[in-house]
Amino acid sequence: MTKQMTRTVVMNKLALVTFALLASSTQVAIGATLPEKVNWIEHNQEPLFASKEAKQGGTFYTYMNSFPQTLRSVGPDANSGIRGYLMDGTPKLAGRHPNTGKWIPQLATAWAFSADNQTVYFKLDPNARWSDNTKVTADDYLFMLTYNRSKDIVDPWYNDFFTNAITDVIKYDDYTIAIKSGTKMSNDELMTQINMPSNGLQPRPKHFFAKLKKDKNGDGMPDDFVRRYNFKVEPTVGPYVLDKIERGKKLVFKHVNDWWGYSNRYYQNRYNVNKISMKVIRDNDIARKHFERGDIDTYGLVLPSLWHEKSDTEPYKDGYIQKFWGYNQLPQGAGGLWMNTAMPMLNDVNVRAGITYAMDFDGMLLHVLRGDYMRLPSGMGYGHGDYDIANQTAPKFDPQKAINYFNKAGFTHIDADGIRSNAAGQRLSFAVTYSFAPHTRRIAYLKEQAKKAGLELTLNLIDGSSAFKFMLEKKHQIAFLHMGAGEIPSYWEYLSSETAANQTNNFTNYKNPEMDKLITAYRHTFLKKDKVTISHQIIQKVADEYLIVPGYMVPYTREGFWRWIKFPKNGMTKQTLSLTSPMDVANFWIDQDVKKETLAARKEHKVFPPVTIIDTRFKLGAKDDQ
Repeated sequence: MTKQMTRTVVMNKLALVTFALLASSTQVAIGATLPEKVNWIEHNQEPLFASKEAKQGGTFYTYMNSFPQTLRSVGPDANSGIRGYLMDGTPKLAGRHPNTGKWIPQLATAWAFSADNQTVYFKLDPNARWSDNTKVTADDYLFMLTYNRSKDIVDPWYNDFFTNAITDVIKYDDYTIAIKSGTKMSNDELMTQINMPSNGLQPRPKHFFAKLKKDKNGDGMPDDFVRRYNFKVEPTVGPYVLDKIERGKKLVFKHVNDWWGYSNRYYQNRYNVNKISMKVIRDNDIARKHFERGDIDTYGLVLPSLWHEKSDTEPYKDGYIQKFWGYNQLPQGAGGLWMNTAMPMLNDVNVRAGITYAMDFDGMLLHVLRGDYMRLPSGMGYGHGDYDIANQTAPKFDPQKAINYFNKAGFTHIDADGIRSNAAGQRLSFAVTYSFAPHTRRIAYLKEQAKKAGLELTLNLIDGSSAFKFMLEKKHQIAFLHMGAGEIPSYWEYLSSETAANQTNNFTNYKNPEMDKLITAYRHTFLKKDKVTISHQIIQKVADEYLIVPGYMVPYTREGFWRWIKFPKNGMTKQTLSLTSPMDVANFWIDQDVKKETLAARKEHKVFPPVTIIDTRFKLGAKDDQ
């Protein structure tokens, strides 16, 4: 699944923010006075998750499937695979501790909550610097509003978020600010909204944009922003800044000199490599060959065929490459088979129910995916704590129950090939649209099993982004798709009548006034217990309407890496997406001595014991050792 799929898609009905609104909403209370009683929170004594044994240095070699179309983090084509280096993976005001879940300092050293349930105060870290060594101050957060509200960035989602979700930034002094939400929320929800990796709520370098030209509309941003900054490198607050660009071929990031982050105890002994070299390799099989030659340091092995079969080659057997399987507890997004309720036949709940019981996901997981993946209990995802329905399970494969529902829908005739039809001659046949060739075997298994209930599935493989566009435009009948997830589940984008239109994430094209009322209540309720109750009602209604056949989840990372890549004894955390990602938890390092030893050993045909590490500490149901 691409990062493009994890970003909320802009609604067609979303209007651009007008200049008048921009002008009024960017007024900030500079020089305002803090309330007398502010209860500052720091959480500066949480356990560390990096190692003092870590060594800094070396170049980390990796790859990307395509060269990014822009170096901007907002605007057209900005949702690329390198956005983690430009925005998503860079420090926010605070972040979740990856094991305890408590908020810990990043760009802010402390925070406090207002009694209005809309405002959070922050003390900025005076050590924070941009990669050009300019101080990060409150003015950069004021400019953040200017930047994200400007129509010149050509990104209505950010225009809307920084007008309606984030309504104000208040400056008290150079290192004290408040951020105000447009709606009342619990304290934890406020922190989640403010510090969500992809929402862009991070400082923007005011000094970098200080000498603006072509600002005819007077909104503080250049009218030609999209073109002018398409391949310009903005200063960053993160540990790595883009250093070299070879168009269409390679990007090289370098470590920021004397990075300010190491004054924060949680950043120490992380982000250890000096450079990150990202080569364009468009074919994953070719990339795997580069990896086994030693040209790339790590390679993902999540696919069962990679872990069980294709990692049985000589470099693994000789101990040059090691294998790692580590479980995490990241939230899982909505996913499975999304049924387009605006399509003929799929607008009948009995047909959708029949399809649900005709899908043998459990058999597919066992026979095709070797039992490695786990079934989602709900089409709306998993791992959201109290927001999920406890002990919920996905519908089991039951051909007879499926047939009963198909009969209710009028599909009582059985054609010569065993597929059911109705009195109007409509065959019980639907196309399943998907975007990734390795998924073909999975859907083919579902197709064969569905025949037992008289249901025909045809496979509609469309390449990558074209498939997602096809789904966004609601041209699909059934979409095989798994979305990303936030800490708190989102329902409006998937289920609201407002979003049943082109270019939205409402892949079921669902419209229902009762659901709309639930979603409105969910969005405007700030007491967690009430929000949890409504969340359960929404999830249950999705199940009762048979909108999404729950798919599967992969609550782990599996990777191969050359033996010079080192990490702490307990390097995996509950929130580790990738053990060897330079912008994730990033507590690994390169041991240059081991690298020399390994390369010399290959020349001399010397081998090492093969190594496979399996970390089950955070496997669902396992005892938590943290």
